[in-house]
Amino acid sequence: MKECQKAVHTFEPVYNQESKLLILGSFPSVKSREAGFYYYHPQNRFWKMLAKLFDEPLPKSVEEKKELLLRHHIAVWDVIASCEIAGSSDSSIKNVTPVDIKKVLSVAPIGKILTNGATADNLYRRHLFPLTQIEAVRLPSTSPANAAFSLERLCEMWGGELLQH
Repeated sequence: MKECQKAVHTFEPVYNQESKLLILGSFPSVKSREAGFYYYHPQNRFWKMLAKLFDEPLPKSVEEKKELLLRHHIAVWDVIASCEIAGSSDSSIKNVTPVDIKKVLSVAPIGKILTNGATADNLYRRHLFPLTQIEAVRLPSTSPANAAFSLERLCEMWGGELLQH
């Protein structure tokens, strides 16, 4: 097993003044940290799921991904600003410093928060809910580590929340 190393979230949230829904992950994977953008691991189903749900082409570039999110009034960020983590393993996360959630909430009229997986949900409830007082909806992780959920099943679970904001 890999050793935990100190890691810092180095890229900005995606949002604007029209973002009504905030999707929070836990902390970027190694691939996402290398690329400097969200859900960059090729096996992560996040972008495939959004494209399918919104009946749009799969976004390829970072710019296309940002445009897809903003076009649908979606903000994306992570709960953790820095932590100790072994590779991309959520279960190894410790010594968490949460993000300054007010950065997004002071600009965007966020009415709903979705958490991408159990770790994001638990960390949100512990670190950010006391500040936001917005109940989050926990959804199954789009990570390739969550093999129990097919793309179709993820779309079923996420669709109701994403398409109703």
